[in-house]
Amino acid sequence: MSVHLRPEEIEAESFRIIDAEAGGHPWSSAEWPVVRRVVHTSADFEYVRSMVFSPDVVNRAIDAIRKGRGIVTDTQMAMAGVSKPRLARFGCPLSCFVSDPQVAVAAKEQGITRSILAMRKGGADSGNGIFVIGNAPTALFELLRLIREEGARPDMIVGLPVGFVGAAESKEELLRLAPEYGISFITNRGRKGGSNVAAAVVNALLILAEQGD
Repeated sequence: MSVHLRPEEIEAESFRIIDAEAGGHPWSSAEWPVVRRVVHTSADFEYVRSMVFSPDVVNRAIDAIRKGRGIVTDTQMAMAGVSKPRLARFGCPLSCFVSDPQVAVAAKEQGITRSILAMRKGGADSGNGIFVIGNAPTALFELLRLIREEGARPDMIVGLPVGFVGAAESKEELLRLAPEYGISFITNRGRKGGSNVAAAVVNALLILAEQGD
């Protein structure tokens, strides 16, 4: 490999390698750019098999982005990984409340995680439509509770929490509830995930929104 390749050339070559190594796959032309960017970010081909998309979620996400709907992440890392220039093009606010001082105080007083209260705060603003969870299973469980018990109806969920306690289970709960409550989502099965992977999904959706704009 030449060290003199430009960044866009490196990305193009990376995608060529991913396409070649992935071979045949079940993903549609709308879904594959999202899965491919996840693989590109993680260097993990297991995502080709483990990702799950609700029907028409890519188009729904693109529509929400073009309407300038707010995006809420569960970590500062996920927020940092989302392309700000692309967000600015569509006027989508981006927020993360896990470090909010009021959230921290309330979480300590109530004996619950900051991630839970951060989802409540994000969900309380009707301008927020896209919820991006790449770290905390408790954030995804709480978002699902808000949908089930309090009538929250996000435009879509990127549900990719990572870890050994509750990550796989929270995703299975999302898959279980999605048909009943009409939840649009992008997730995966199993323990893998992460803030970088969740941000990669959002960036892929932003690129798709730009291409059709």
